[in-house]
Formats: sequence, C-alpha cells, structure tokens
Amino acid sequence: MTHLKMTIFLLALLSISCGVSKTQNISEETPYKYLALGDSYTIGESVCDDCNYPKQLTDSLNRSLKEKTSVKIIAKTGWTTADLLAAIAREKPTKDYDLVTLLIGVNNQYQGKPFSLYEEEFPKLLDMAIAFAKGKKENVIVLSIPDYAFTPFGQKSGKAEKITSELKKYNAFAEKIARQKNVRFTNITPITQQGLENPALVASDGLHPSEVAYKKFVEMLFNNALKILR
Repeated sequence: MTHLKMTIFLLALLSISCGVSKTQNISEETPYKYLALGDSYTIGESVCDDCNYPKQLTDSLNRSLKEKTSVKIIAKTGWTTADLLAAIAREKPTKDYDLVTLLIGVNNQYQGKPFSLYEEEFPKLLDMAIAFAKGKKENVIVLSIPDYAFTPFGQKSGKAEKITSELKKYNAFAEKIARQKNVRFTNITPITQQGLENPALVASDGLHPSEVAYKKFVEMLFNNALKILR
C-alpha cells in the first residue's frame, strides 16, 4: 500500500471511530428532566445558587444514576399560588419532565390571602404538575410548607403560634389533595421546626432554610426521586 493510500485509510478509520464515540456520548448524556415549582423555599433565599433543594437533589441523583438529570426551577421569593400560576402561563413548561416537585403556599399565608384561594389554586397547580410529568402522577412529589415560626424572624413577629396553626391548615389541605390524586406527599415541616434549637437549619437572613436544612430535605426526597427515575 502506498504512503498516500495508507494515509487515506488511517484517516477513514479515525473518522469512523470518532463517529461511533460521539454517538455513544450523546446516548450516555441524555438527561432526565426535573421541574421544581414553588417560591423562595424552592429557589433558595440567602443560600448559594447550588444550595437549594432542587439543585442538591439533582446533584445527589447525578452521583447515583448513570444518566444525568437536568433541573429547571420556576420559583421566586414572595410568590403566592396565583403568582406561580401566572409564571407557568408565561413560561409554558413542556409536558415531558421525568420528575416534578411542588412546594407552594407560605406567601398565601404570610400575605393574609383568603384560605379559599389556596383551596381553589393548589389543586390546579397539582394538576399542572402532573401534566408536566408526562401525565404520570407517580412522577410528582408535593412538599409540605416549612414552618417559619421556628426562626428568629418568626419569633420577632410575635405571631409564632398563629403562624404554626395556619400553616398546619395549609399543609393538611395540601396533603389531602395530594392523597386524593395519588401523589406522593413529603412532610419536611418537622425539620424546619427544629430551627430554634438548631440555628444551623436557618439561613443568614434569619427566616429561610439553610443549605443544611435543604440537605435534610433532600435526604427525605432522594429515595422516592431515585425510584421515579430508575
């Protein structure tokens, strides 16, 4: 074989080899898709960008699964159920997510919105969450609302007992609707009720969950999330 023919032959082999490798990489990197819906408790106020529970959960899943998971967060500090509905209408999430979490309601309570508004809008949001999860209710997880009465902010408000009582009502309703729709409900509230005895659970603003608290949320969510994606 001449030198020129040998060169062409080797280049052809290299081209074929690179093509196969690229196809394998695309297959291996095809991610699971995770959508997190909520408010400040989801986006993470006063913690680093990668410290909220959706990012920590995604990192944990990526350490355990061969296929990678990507996360999209639709959440903002101060959002009520109405705000989340409006944001969803603007962003129009696709209906092909493998995992969807929903945590919403604290700002309805904090802003003194009528409880009837939550009774009307939370079921709508949960139906949307199911639709975004390919219509699979088993791929959705509802999280309970953290209890901010057990933070320095909550204590200074002078309304700690009222906060706990009202949030208990919100969480009971969310759990009831989740169970009616056969959706997993994860009660993270007790973790946040340790905020006074364990200040490490509260972020630097004295109100929101810390990175440590979010890690504990993830410990409760992880096994179910892993089962959903496997």
